[in-house]
Amino acid sequence: MSGLRERKKQATREALMTAALRLAHERGLERVRVEDIAAEVGVSPRTFNNYFSSKYEAIAARHIDRVTRSVAALRARPPEEPLWEALTEAMVEPWAPARTDVAPDPETLASIRMLADEPALRAESLQVVFAGNNELAAAVAERTGTDAARDLYPHLVAVAVGSAVQAAVAHWLRSDPPVPLVPLLREALRALAAGLPDPSL
Repeated sequence: MSGLRERKKQATREALMTAALRLAHERGLERVRVEDIAAEVGVSPRTFNNYFSSKYEAIAARHIDRVTRSVAALRARPPEEPLWEALTEAMVEPWAPARTDVAPDPETLASIRMLADEPALRAESLQVVFAGNNELAAAVAERTGTDAARDLYPHLVAVAVGSAVQAAVAHWLRSDPPVPLVPLLREALRALAAGLPDPSL
């Protein structure tokens, strides 16, 4: 019974995140209220507040969900696989099911760019990024035999990987014409693993 309850809670959380993002795309973020998001999912605003403290958190939470999936994917990779190969596959995994192996249509990109430019959403995203980096650092520490509470290395790797993903997504958002995201993610992580060699040489 508890497993079913948890699945229902996760489904509600996912539905609220999806509704928040869709309404923000359609109306503009400032024109969306918590009541609107809750109504789309068929729950009360009080139920919404059981999951998220604001509409901004509901949208930004997708990032921490992706990191959580990447962490799980990293822990599931073969232990003999080189670290950077494992990290690349793990970081791409949450994006792969979406249509990110093909270029998005210009209208979709325009709406995502609009959300990325929202100051309140950027502030929320910073908190989420910090939490995500800590999760990833713990998984890197497990894989490398380091200590996330004491050693710099796992945190350095986590922040570098997170920054590479952010750079790839930012490049994807500003590309004109649109380009696929997954190849950009792989390119960014491959360059990072190689030590960011000077492309002019």
